[in-house]
Amino acid sequence: MKAAVFSSTHISSHPFLQIEDLPRPQLVAGNVLLRVIACGVCRTDLHIVEGDLPPLRPRLVPGHQIVGEVVEGATLELPLGMRVGVSWMGGVDGKCWYCHHGMENLCDKPVFTGYTVDGGYAEYVLARADFTFPLPPGLDDVHVAPLLCAGIIGFRSLRVAGVEKGERVGLFGFGSSASLAIAILQSWNCEVYVATRGESHRRRAASMGATWVGKEDEKPAVMLDRAITFAPSGKVVVSALASLRKGGVVAINAIHLDQMPAFNYDTLLWGERQIRSVANMTRQDASDFLKIAHELRIRPNVTVFALDDANEALMAVKEETEDGSAVIVP
Repeated sequence: MKAAVFSSTHISSHPFLQIEDLPRPQLVAGNVLLRVIACGVCRTDLHIVEGDLPPLRPRLVPGHQIVGEVVEGATLELPLGMRVGVSWMGGVDGKCWYCHHGMENLCDKPVFTGYTVDGGYAEYVLARADFTFPLPPGLDDVHVAPLLCAGIIGFRSLRVAGVEKGERVGLFGFGSSASLAIAILQSWNCEVYVATRGESHRRRAASMGATWVGKEDEKPAVMLDRAITFAPSGKVVVSALASLRKGGVVAINAIHLDQMPAFNYDTLLWGERQIRSVANMTRQDASDFLKIAHELRIRPNVTVFALDDANEALMAVKEETEDGSAVIVP
């Protein structure tokens, strides 16, 4: 099969990946072999290939927003030809304290698709059968791919922030994940306040019906009940915190964050304000979000790249040159 391969001995700004011919993955018990139909490009992929996340393997096929077709290892629940999704959480040990207490996203020995095991920047991928998700027929291949991480983790961020219907919610940064979360917030009758860099992102937020849109250093005129940060910047977290009412929550939607600047406890955190990190997602998050996405007919803007152009897709995410999500189609 053809695959885009990252070598941990070659961490640089660009190019990241080499297109190679690799053996097709061999079926392993408890897994299914999928023919990759589409794979979304996530900022986490960029963190991996740029070395922000420590390399775990000398060679790796990235990609964890995978739409695939079952071609080997079929079961009654996953018959041949079934279209399924695979996300960042590729498996858990099922034995640790977190798995036994409904927090599998915090498992002590997790498997991460496209990080600890090979992912979907390839023509075929091996995935644990119990971590695949049958996809609703109303969501087509290319447009459902970004939902499988950006969408699910954005949905979990709303849960971690404790968003309730009718609240004022701030989205700090407006990339793929935030643009998918806004439709859910609107269905909950929330007022959505967006602060983000980049004129194209601000125009997109306004076109999607945000109550207020401002630059990254601007502050809404009202105090927010909840805020979610989507930029890997500690400075943005402090900006979000400065916009919160007492008792409000900031949820940080980032697997990697640069240094948090010092801030004034008395004026920004005191008053039972909270800062919470968002770590991975559970299978229940995935199932719940995909159901909601189908009901709301969430359809992200996408730009399609060929597998040979995987580096260009990563650069589009890095430089934020595309309006919406980048998706690789082998």
